[in-house]
Amino acid sequence: MIFTSKLPDIAIPQGNLVDVVLRHCGELGDKPALMDGPSGRAISYAQLPAMVRRFATGLANRGFGKGDVLAIFMPNLPEYGVAFLGTAYLGGVNTTVNSLYSTDDLIHQFKDSGARFLLTIPDFLDRARPAAEATGIEEIFVLGQAENCTPYADLLNNAGDAPQAEIDPAADMVAMPYSSGTTGLAKGVMLSHRNLIANFALATQVNPQHEGDKMFAVLPFFHIYGMTLLLLLALYEGVTLLTAPRFDLEQFLQIVQDHKVTLLSLVPPIVLALARHPIVDQYDLSAVRLITCGAAPLGVDLEAECAKRIGCGIIQGYGLTEVAGASHVRALGSELDVPGSVGPVLQNTESKVIDVETGAALGPNETGEVLIRGPHVMLGYLNNPEATAATIDEDGWFHSGDIGYADDNGCFHIVDRVKELIKYKAYQVAPAELEALLLTHDAVADAAVIPSPDEEAGEVPKAFVVRSGELAEQDLIAWVAERVAPHKKVRRLEFVAEIPKSASGKILRRLLVEQERARVSA
Repeated sequence: MIFTSKLPDIAIPQGNLVDVVLRHCGELGDKPALMDGPSGRAISYAQLPAMVRRFATGLANRGFGKGDVLAIFMPNLPEYGVAFLGTAYLGGVNTTVNSLYSTDDLIHQFKDSGARFLLTIPDFLDRARPAAEATGIEEIFVLGQAENCTPYADLLNNAGDAPQAEIDPAADMVAMPYSSGTTGLAKGVMLSHRNLIANFALATQVNPQHEGDKMFAVLPFFHIYGMTLLLLLALYEGVTLLTAPRFDLEQFLQIVQDHKVTLLSLVPPIVLALARHPIVDQYDLSAVRLITCGAAPLGVDLEAECAKRIGCGIIQGYGLTEVAGASHVRALGSELDVPGSVGPVLQNTESKVIDVETGAALGPNETGEVLIRGPHVMLGYLNNPEATAATIDEDGWFHSGDIGYADDNGCFHIVDRVKELIKYKAYQVAPAELEALLLTHDAVADAAVIPSPDEEAGEVPKAFVVRSGELAEQDLIAWVAERVAPHKKVRRLEFVAEIPKSASGKILRRLLVEQERARVSA
């Protein structure tokens, strides 16, 4: 069965990314487009197009042209948008780099992507410079000053007269983020102008922005969530986007309060903090009207707890780097605003669920792998035709690797990753389901569940738990056992200081699994 939106398809805006995104600049004038939250430093909509052209000209003067790659390795700052669009103006490709990457990680991405130039900040040079030297990066641009690097300001010191490249939106690549790499080496995801345009244009249909809205880019621009559904979407809709170079809860709350932020796009760990951290009560967050949560599953109880405390709507969405952002989003207050679900599939998009073992299409309330087809599905993985062929089938369906189901109304519920399912005897156990349950316990601050090798059962669920109060191991195991089917019981438990997570908020189960396997085999 193929699931589609109950709303009619829309016309995807035609043209290249820069022209589509900057469509409102002339009429918005001095309205801030991008603002650094901590300092208040801003780029207005009137200033943005000229800065984009000057950045593009600075690159063009160095021989950068269509198909060339710029690596952006820096935190969320207003200049990120200038660089991204300036590269796109020339028909270049932005490879966006995880701010937490080590030098070895950088070497892999710089080499694999074929990056010619690098834009970064002085604080990142201890990792970036050796990687650039190892991979033949021609020139390093920095915000500010650093030895043997070109200041960003110098790059913009020109007339901004470089010609704009001729673009085929459907075929020409503009972004190459790298998949999270929780298993194996990260892969370059090739995204076209049309991929990105289709995604943010469709996403805005579900929960439209208002003229006075202010968004806060807490999530990193190097990640597809921040790139498409914050940076590009905000500029496309003409709202003000606040940025901060790093996440600090107190600073985050202060910025939301002081700037009267109305829209927040978050991941479950931040939702958890908003729901339970005592410091939240010290701030006025009454301007927030909507929180959108994605990147990892969020339990129904935690969703409701956060919404009640902040006094705003909260929805979930689902997507992946390979679909340029979102594929399913709940519409706040609609008949399809089902708590705990990620909502129906977007317009212009199809989705289906297939049996993991046989590949047969499934119906409502049947759990299997979620597949997606639409104008935002990637061109493929860079330098990896085998992985591309294994992920996008001959009918154009992208195989997400995520386990879920659609309910009777066509709202999707994401259960877990295919490879993260715990096989207890012959039963499948979803770690995310147990994690959501554990987070409802008053003395649990955070949790992760993994498969632990077991001679008798093959694998058993093991929980890693961060305590927020007095809690005994056996008491928590018994508490879970009272609330789940026998095969889902947590059979091993370890208290830890923190749960390892990626910058986008996903639990890095691979690290915990490797530690557990080493412990068992020792």
